[in-house]
Amino acid sequence: MGKTNKGKELGNAIYQRANGTYEARYIDRFGKQRSVYGKTITEVGRKQREKIFENEKQINVIDTKMTLDEWYDKWITVCKKHCRTTTKRTYAIQYNRLRESLGWRKLTSLNLIVLQDAFNELGSDKSRSDCKALLVDILNRAVEADLLLKNPAIGINTIIDGRVKSEKRILSREEMEILLENSQGGMMYPIFVVALGTGMRIGEILGLTWDCVDFDNRVITVKQTLAYLPGDGHNAQYEFHQPKTQAGFRKIPMIKKVYDVLVYQKTYRKDIATRFSPREGFENLVFTSKTNNPINAANVKDSINYIVARINRENPDQFFEHLTPHGLRHTFATNCIENGMEPKTLQKILGHNSLQMTMDLYCHVRESTLTDEMERIANFM
Repeated sequence: MGKTNKGKELGNAIYQRANGTYEARYIDRFGKQRSVYGKTITEVGRKQREKIFENEKQINVIDTKMTLDEWYDKWITVCKKHCRTTTKRTYAIQYNRLRESLGWRKLTSLNLIVLQDAFNELGSDKSRSDCKALLVDILNRAVEADLLLKNPAIGINTIIDGRVKSEKRILSREEMEILLENSQGGMMYPIFVVALGTGMRIGEILGLTWDCVDFDNRVITVKQTLAYLPGDGHNAQYEFHQPKTQAGFRKIPMIKKVYDVLVYQKTYRKDIATRFSPREGFENLVFTSKTNNPINAANVKDSINYIVARINRENPDQFFEHLTPHGLRHTFATNCIENGMEPKTLQKILGHNSLQMTMDLYCHVRESTLTDEMERIANFM
């Protein structure tokens, strides 16, 4: 039973402080003793009843002082402890876009208006979409940890530019021939052939090792990707990563063109090995640079840009559109569907968990195919 400074009883857990104000204490649902303060007994009693009500209805949080920056550090070290280094680096890049505007704020001060205002300042809808996915996960864990009552990031609007998402770039049959013809004899030619002939991701191709190439049965086993970790100068590192899902582990039959180019690559690699020592741990790579070092996706992208620029320079009347390494995978998938491959078979070759992902992301229809299909319909009329 609390008392005033003159000894008068005030009620349960209410006290008068030395400066004449009042303090009321209570134990919250997390086992912590809390206090509220007021100038009068009536005020402090009301505050105490409100807090006890919030506690009983479980509408209070365990820590009202933690900032988003502090929670992010906890989230990345505890909740994402076993994530790959490359994944954590991606999270850091995305979070840094929000750090200046939101990182200093207390979790309990975050609301949809505050978040939307910060997201409106981001450079593109793509950045907003990526950052929203990250922030929703971060704050979902904060809700689970009783640091927030609900997740305000769920309602963030990421579509502000109003741009229609562009169709993924795929190569026509003629463009495939042009690309391969202009890369013939170069280091990228066999990589392009394997990409267009298997649909493998560029990281899977660059991480392919000879023990995964079965020439006798003409099968490629996909079991890893090669990840590049940028650093300063010679501190850059490479790592082998297993596929993120079980579907990523798969076997892909080799068509003749892929088989032939890998037979050639085997001889080419032996020649390089006689002149340059490989990087330790990467001795068995199928694809390396001319100095026997691993190749990263940026190298492939730069090579494609160089080849495309040369094609356009030499053929100014026939513009060859910009292409990304992943566009080769899209092209493979489209070729498979247009040539009658069962979608379920394609799903397995691409290493997708769901058929829906295969159809939504990787299957496009060329304009020439639309015309051909409509001509087939015309025959029935």
